[in-house]
Amino acid sequence: MLRLTVHRDDVLNSRFAVSPLFELDNLLRTLSGLAGDRLPAAWEARLRPVFRRLRATTSLDAVLALQTRRYGAGFIAPPPASLAQTIADDLAVVRATPLELARHEIAECLSRQPATDERVVGILGDPAVVEIVADTLETVWPELIGGDWPAMRAVCERDVVHRAGLLSRAGWTAALAGLHRRVSWRDGEIVVANFADQEVDLGGRGLLLVPSVFVWPKVAVHADPPWPHTLIYPARGTAALLEPDHVTPPGALADLLGRSRARLLTSLADPASTTQLAKGLRLAPGAVGDHLAVLRRAGLVSRARAGRSVLYRRTPLGDALAGTPED
Repeated sequence: MLRLTVHRDDVLNSRFAVSPLFELDNLLRTLSGLAGDRLPAAWEARLRPVFRRLRATTSLDAVLALQTRRYGAGFIAPPPASLAQTIADDLAVVRATPLELARHEIAECLSRQPATDERVVGILGDPAVVEIVADTLETVWPELIGGDWPAMRAVCERDVVHRAGLLSRAGWTAALAGLHRRVSWRDGEIVVANFADQEVDLGGRGLLLVPSVFVWPKVAVHADPPWPHTLIYPARGTAALLEPDHVTPPGALADLLGRSRARLLTSLADPASTTQLAKGLRLAPGAVGDHLAVLRRAGLVSRARAGRSVLYRRTPLGDALAGTPED
């Protein structure tokens, strides 16, 4: 198992971020079969034909050659800097990769899984390989993820609001509770089961926590350069995003409130803004605002300002109603 030793300063220096290219990296791993998991049926049916077309019409196979089951070139999925990270930010970092570093990581990938396609070998040996890889990532991003990214980001942002509050109020034990079945807190250490035995001292530098959609259903850890010490975990609400038909509100609640208001109420297990709810549930912001106003007048939700955002949350009455079982 992997053990991350945490010191007092690590709480102050830990931070959250989102990583657009890490989401793309994990999606590519899933579509190529490296992850060992499959996408939910609706996503698979929508993305599989696009993936095949991109492999035939772009240099995507060269990018896929930089992924193996237990290793991947770090420069194609750079560590995110903040919660405001954009795909443009990520691609700028990729393009700034020193050729020497890219060559080193490419060689490591090929030593683990040699490339046999002459076109792929040619691209990976090209002096412009970094630019070719960056251009390919920029091309496939809007085709595979771009349209879904606003909803994915909203899910990740809601998770951060939830966990950052737990970390500041109650420490690592609370923040890690429910994060992933393989992650736990034990006597000053974050323990990640089913990893190679390794002890890593955070040394007061903190931990980068990255909620993710496509890392689901697993968890990932980066303990080696160029990434800072990083824990990547499935964001709360991922299941609702990937498999919405499996988390529809109870029929009686939908009959009482209407389907959209019932979806809003059941999704407010964690506080969220109007924008986050609209993106996560793929509803118009104006409609979400109108529905929230009705739920607030009925005493089912409340609102409070948090920085620049107004967050809505269920009241105890809303909790009771949302938890009503089917007859």
